[in-house]
Amino acid sequence: QVQLVESEGGLVQAGGSLRLSCAASGLTFSLYTMAWFRQAPGKEREFVAGISWSGTSTYYTDSVKGRFTISRDNAKNTVYLRMNSLKPEDTAVYYCGAKLRDGRMYYRSYEYTYWGQGTQVTVSS
Repeated sequence: QVQLVESEGGLVQAGGSLRLSCAASGLTFSLYTMAWFRQAPGKEREFVAGISWSGTSTYYTDSVKGRFTISRDNAKNTVYLRMNSLKPEDTAVYYCGAKLRDGRMYYRSYEYTYWGQGTQVTVSS
């Protein structure tokens, strides 16, 4: 049984930082492309950041480039999202997703096979 378990999010002030983690079990982690998505109220789930199976390639949506960093530790079966300089518009439920690797990055939520339960991140102004 595959499980992706995200760490607790939180409430931070604008300009603050937060690190999310997503621990995977029940799958061979190094075979999976991993990504973070987020969903704000009334909006679709959107791609935030993705990382290749080896961690050598990373991808970001434009609005978080330079502020967020995705990383992974295959020995710990965990993917991370470091979020700096947070803005109120970053407020959303954040989800990690896993997709069997094939050399490409995928940016649409329906393309991912497994999901975490989601964690709320709220940034106050």
